[in-house]
Amino acid sequence: MARQSISFTKPNDEWLKTQVENQEYSSKSELINDLIRQARNKQIEIDWIRAKIEKAENNGFTNDSKDQILAQSKALLNG
Repeated sequence: MARQSISFTKPNDEWLKTQVENQEYSSKSELINDLIRQARNKQIEIDWIRAKIEKAENNGFTNDSKDQILAQSKALLNG
C-alpha cells in the first residue's frame, strides 16, 4: 500500500479518533480507505444516472400526457 501524509482539521481529526475509539474501525487508515471506497462507489452511481439522463435527453421529448406515459410504461412492464 502507498503511504501518505495528510492533515485534518481539528473537527475531522476528532471525528476520526472517535470512530476508531468506538471500534468502528481499527485505524484511521482503514476508515479513510473505507470513505474513499464509498465515494468511488457513489461516483459510479452518479455517472450511471448521468449517462441515463443524457441518453434520455438525446432521445428527445414527448408531447404525450402523463396518463399516456404511465400507460406506456405499464404496457412495457407487463410485456
